Amino acid sequence: MPTGKVKWFDAEKGFGFLTQDDGPDVYVHGDALPAGTAKTIRPGTRVEFGIAQGRRGEQALQVRLLDAPASVARNRAAVQRRKPEEMVPIVEDVIKLLETIRDGYEQGRHPDRQFAKRVGPALRKLADEFEL
Repeated sequence: MPTGKVKWFDAEKGFGFLTQDDGPDVYVHGDALPAGTAKTIRPGTRVEFGIAQGRRGEQALQVRLLDAPASVARNRAAVQRRKPEEMVPIVEDVIKLLETIRDGYEQGRHPDRQFAKRVGPALRKLADEFEL
């Protein structure tokens, strides 16, 4: 499936063009974009798409966003990041969970499946907060 970047997109007119990584520019209609992205998509956004032959040349179909431009992604992450005072009780709870796991390992046993299923997502969520 071809990949490329948004060259430009006019939300009012409902169309634009994508620049392929290895090929000519491709027309894209707003209906080919994921729901809700036609008004917010920006030049430079990495995309993956199918191509069909239209009346006036190649046309992009089923566009999938691969990532937002760096500045947009960075700003979005900064807005979503929790305040330090909100993180204190979360980190304390994770420390308690890890201490419980450590105690089990010291006694020669792994955490049971139910406990592990709760801890895994909690650790991933905390890691996401650190990786902004």
